[in-house]
Amino acid sequence: MNTDIKTINHKILKDALRIRKVEEKFMELFSLGKLNGTVHTCVGQEFSAIAFAGQLKKKDFVFSNHRCHGHYIAFTGDTRGLLAELLGKASGTCGGIGSSQHLCHNNFFSNGIQGGIVPVAAGYALGNKLRGNGGIGVVFIGDGTLGEGTLYETMNIISKWEIPLMIVCENNFYAQSTPQHVNLAGDILARAEAFGIRTDRGDTWSPEALMHKAQDAIDYVRSETKPCFFLVETYRLNAHSKGDDDRDPAEVTAHREKDFLNIFRNESPSYYQLYNESLDNEINAFVEDILQEEDLPLEKYYEEQESVSSNSWNPLEPINKRQVELLNAFFREQIVADSRTVFLGEDIHSPYGGAFKVTRELSFLKPERVFSSPISESAITGISNGLALNGFKPFTEIMFGDFMTLAFDQIVNHASKFHHMFNKKVTCPVVVRTPMGGRRGYGPTHSQTLDKFLVGIDNVKTVALNTFMDPATVYKSIQAEEHPVIVIENKTDYGKKIFQQKLTHFVGEYNGDAYPVVRIRPAVSTPTLTIVAYGGMAEMVAGMLDEIFMDADHKPELIVPSLISHLPVDLVAESALTTGRLLVIEEGSAYASIGSELIAAVVEQVPVKILTRRVTAHPVPIPSVKSLENAVLPDKNRILDEIKASFH
Repeated sequence: MNTDIKTINHKILKDALRIRKVEEKFMELFSLGKLNGTVHTCVGQEFSAIAFAGQLKKKDFVFSNHRCHGHYIAFTGDTRGLLAELLGKASGTCGGIGSSQHLCHNNFFSNGIQGGIVPVAAGYALGNKLRGNGGIGVVFIGDGTLGEGTLYETMNIISKWEIPLMIVCENNFYAQSTPQHVNLAGDILARAEAFGIRTDRGDTWSPEALMHKAQDAIDYVRSETKPCFFLVETYRLNAHSKGDDDRDPAEVTAHREKDFLNIFRNESPSYYQLYNESLDNEINAFVEDILQEEDLPLEKYYEEQESVSSNSWNPLEPINKRQVELLNAFFREQIVADSRTVFLGEDIHSPYGGAFKVTRELSFLKPERVFSSPISESAITGISNGLALNGFKPFTEIMFGDFMTLAFDQIVNHASKFHHMFNKKVTCPVVVRTPMGGRRGYGPTHSQTLDKFLVGIDNVKTVALNTFMDPATVYKSIQAEEHPVIVIENKTDYGKKIFQQKLTHFVGEYNGDAYPVVRIRPAVSTPTLTIVAYGGMAEMVAGMLDEIFMDADHKPELIVPSLISHLPVDLVAESALTTGRLLVIEEGSAYASIGSELIAAVVEQVPVKILTRRVTAHPVPIPSVKSLENAVLPDKNRILDEIKASFH
């Protein structure tokens, strides 16, 4: 008889068997057509879930991946909620929305994106450390995750910042269908050891030893407030998902024979049968009851919100301070006033204070909440997501807008999804700030305007600052947001003072929206041309309104939105209906642009034909040489030429 069978606590055996019986029920339900989507079972790996998720405290948390059912049951005990979730019922833990891979309940979170959950878990753990509540976290990854760069970014940071996070790598020797020897070079534990992280290992074939080692590692993370990497060698006895299994049948059979629950069944058949029958009755009763329930209705999941712009207008007022000074002043005030506020970014510590000095002296005021990071855009954005889930208000600075591409996964597959994916149980009020645009001679990879790639992310607001009003007005609204916000701060605007235009024949005003729309209109006459520009382009256009009137014989009305992901279509349509002409000017390239979206939306609303045009950057990388840079980006001459040619 196996030695562990004689000594192991039978509660552990029953808990592991419960996980297996639920997984087997899922496969049965799938074959009957009762489940929608996919199922990744952890049959064979159950003791890993029991050892780690099952030995945490209520104040701790777990982040898991696509193979998460065992971790979920071990940590939450919510078998019924899990069954209802995969059966697509409203009583499911996430209302049936997340299904197999996307679960959230009582400090348990899962997402099927490999690697990306690790920095999110690190951020959640950092939040616990900032609060000093003694809570730690476990994030489960697979051996296939070891190919993801964001994992290594995060291991570096959790080691340097001493974040109390346990990374549990469940090594089942396959990444979906690919055997480990094909994809993985080197030693697994050496990866974590290279970052100075404590490591340990165990396996699911010796569950009692694994339980003791896991508890020791958990105690270390909690008492030392440091990370740990634990390698669990295991084997899944089912296919990767519900599909084909190309592994050698003899290999699978060999592992079935050494599987501890199968040994328990063979060596203690009476106990096994007792537990098996009890669990079958429990699970079948849940399923029978759940199948009678209703699915979540659309109106409970998606609520369409009509956007109507304010028609209350206030005069623009000049401020004799540069935009960067006002930004810094707001953040200095905010980090002192609100203990939820945290800043992350590269080189943001003072005396340097960030590449454009927006975060100057913040680290002197609250050093414990300002984190100057390595060059790790994916990790710091993910850590910010985790902080946001944990109740903080993180502001993440991406040094140049071009580098937003490195943070894209964390925004699209994590920050934007959490609220709806988890059936509105959580919010993720992360703020990602970045300077965008050209005209500084920085060349092709530091001058791009990537706005159009950011405005189409569902459940994320994208804001573009301008130089017509105090940026604090916009940031106060951002501070109150419960969902993700991307803020574009045009790098040429940082040094400009607020609303310094001398208007003689025009009136400058802003409306009462939370993200105000600026309008500069003819003072006494009806406009004949509607122009929309935003961000860094807006001030250039404002400075040439008299020239447009004199040279092109048009009375322009300039509309400047600050919320560019939800454009003020009604205001623009109203103006265009009066003028019959709409020109959109932006620093990005034309195809699939913000101007394209605005023109399409306006044409849908305006009942008569209007003339529309766009002035954009040419679709080539931004050159560094000044003459070419000015030629590629929209300039005054090109704007005037377009107006004369198209709106004569």
